[in-house]
Amino acid sequence: MAEAGGGVIRRKLQAAPPAVADGGPGADRAWRMALARAARDQVKLELAVTALAMERRSLAELLELPPEHALIAVLEGPGQTMGLFVADPAVLAGVIEAQTLGRVSPQTAAPRRPTRTDAAMVAGLIDAALKDLETGLATESDLVWAGGFRYASFLEDPRPLGLLLDDEPYRVLRSDVALAGGVKSGSLLLVLPARGRGALPVASTDAAPQADPGPIFAAALTERIEGAGCTLEAVLSRLTLPIAVLMALRPGETLALPLAALDRITLEGIDGRRLSMGKLGQNRGMRAVRLTAAEQQAGAVLPGTVLAAGQSVLYRQTGTG
Repeated sequence: MAEAGGGVIRRKLQAAPPAVADGGPGADRAWRMALARAARDQVKLELAVTALAMERRSLAELLELPPEHALIAVLEGPGQTMGLFVADPAVLAGVIEAQTLGRVSPQTAAPRRPTRTDAAMVAGLIDAALKDLETGLATESDLVWAGGFRYASFLEDPRPLGLLLDDEPYRVLRSDVALAGGVKSGSLLLVLPARGRGALPVASTDAAPQADPGPIFAAALTERIEGAGCTLEAVLSRLTLPIAVLMALRPGETLALPLAALDRITLEGIDGRRLSMGKLGQNRGMRAVRLTAAEQQAGAVLPGTVLAAGQSVLYRQTGTG
């Protein structure tokens, strides 16, 4: 009789799903990928998580975490719970520069308090990262505490946090990030209540072993990369003028370009890096640039290539000061 009871218990234990460690690698891995994808898709910014740590903090400890001049975004989640997304000044400056200038400046931004305009420009990135995190944890236990949060509002000062948040333990995901290959770096904090109130993860229904996804993934990745567009700027000449002269310019005035030549056009990427040289011409009735010399570096465009408007690689003629 004892053996029969032991057999039943053993079978139930073997059928039970394996336990997932609380705050284990699920949230770690999913948050790294979510941040990188959100930055890429929302603000066209390369973001890499260089280090990530998970901590438990009390409300009193939490009040000391936001650095000076950090952006503090309030998140709303399941059961009227609240969390925080905190970006330090360097990361905030890099995200704003990527949206306004099209690149991240290596210069240190002047200290200033974040504004509601800053929060509005970062809100899309925050929501995209949180949604991607939720999707990545769909079948993992971390979904209970990390899922269902979205941007709600912005705090100009951290002092009201003690009244705004419930007095309970919080999970803090601290991410060290590098922007645009390390041009700027800093930290991001994702702060969520430790006691999960969200939806339970969806049980996996995969009964049979899956085929090796390697070849399928490689083919899909190749298709996406080869179909990606690339914008080049065709620069005829650059002219430097005093600010007083620029402010005095009027429609109809003529600027002399002494170094400009139609057979000496520089092709540059959106980061200002020179990729090749070319000369202006035509291709099938459209203005085009024929490349005449390429820089000796990986990724340079080959000489003899004709780039015309309407192709996957576009150009625009500029004269910048």
